[in-house]
Amino acid sequence: MARSIISVINQKGGVGKTTTVINLATALAIKGKKVLVLDLDPQGNATTGLGKSNNDEKKSIYNLLIGKTSVKEAIQHSSVPGLDLIGSNVNLSGLEVETANDANRAFLLKEILTKEQDLHLNKYENIFIDCPPSLSLLTVMSLVSAEELLIPLQTEFFALEGITQLIKTIDRIKVNLNPDLGIRGVLLTMFDKRNKLSSQVDIEARKHFKNKVYKTVVPRNVRLSEAPSHGMPCLIYDKKCSGSKSYINLAEEFISQENQTLGSAA
Repeated sequence: MARSIISVINQKGGVGKTTTVINLATALAIKGKKVLVLDLDPQGNATTGLGKSNNDEKKSIYNLLIGKTSVKEAIQHSSVPGLDLIGSNVNLSGLEVETANDANRAFLLKEILTKEQDLHLNKYENIFIDCPPSLSLLTVMSLVSAEELLIPLQTEFFALEGITQLIKTIDRIKVNLNPDLGIRGVLLTMFDKRNKLSSQVDIEARKHFKNKVYKTVVPRNVRLSEAPSHGMPCLIYDKKCSGSKSYINLAEEFISQENQTLGSAA
């Protein structure tokens, strides 16, 4: 089974990273894919957004990274069949200080994922890593572990300027730590068709990233914002709203990308 590890990343907060992780993973699971979400953000929003507690110390990625628990023990089933989670916990915020003397710390997550690939992770077709909104050790760990990146880009002023720093970081990681890292796609979020600026950012992003920008755009949608407070993906909370429909469309685009890759590799 082809397995892809995808980091959902943007160092700017509030651009729809966690919303994208939760709802794209859910849409893929609904379409029959086996998906695992790794919550690498100490805030644990992907964890609570999938209905799990971010106070569970044992079943956390922090305990996994410090060697206190195994992948098998850390994995939790979500309420969506086919979608599993390794949750986060606030302890994760101390990892950078705790591993200060470990020269190999950027590779901690990659080593675990590589070691467990054939044991407990080979059943997943996609593994999504939800990154914190900063270019910290945790983000570097996810960039080292990932094969591809999905970058949510809000259609607002300064959005493209903010991404320049991220691209520089990605290039540095490619040179020094992960030469095979590539951009899977750029997803335009918080799109407001009544706002001229949204359309301008759309045009500029497609000019800059070319065919890496998904055709699907995610609109500003109240239901997408409400769903996490109910501990469920928007696709479960309200599958007919415009936000849910956009993530179903994104999942279809995502799957067709994979089919093209498999076709060209055959």
